[in-house]
Amino acid sequence: MKSLGMLLAPVAAAVLMATGIASAQASEIGVQHAPCGTNGSFSDGFTWTGGAAGARIRTGSSTGCTGRGSIQPSHRLTFYCKTRGNDGYDWTYLHNVTTNVKGWTRNNLLPDGGSHIECAF
Repeated sequence: MKSLGMLLAPVAAAVLMATGIASAQASEIGVQHAPCGTNGSFSDGFTWTGGAAGARIRTGSSTGCTGRGSIQPSHRLTFYCKTRGNDGYDWTYLHNVTTNVKGWTRNNLLPDGGSHIECAF
């Protein structure tokens, strides 16, 4: 019996360590950056007017992604979903109804802090 216990102890330790690693990986995967060229999903149902003047609409959730257009305070915006950018900020995928441009903008530049619905990639 003693030898069985000695065999099971390392197995139990390995299971606990693997579980910890799996949990860490799952939490990192929970919120994903949208690479350049990625579209969002799921409309959160809110349409707003305005945003920070000159805020850029980009092809992904990074300032390194190409700009598609900009937002002005008079523009109507429909929010779809949000994700975490590589810069640590939340970004919203939106449709600028006024200019008919879709793309990503940082939430701190949007009315009501942008979308509150997580994107499903």
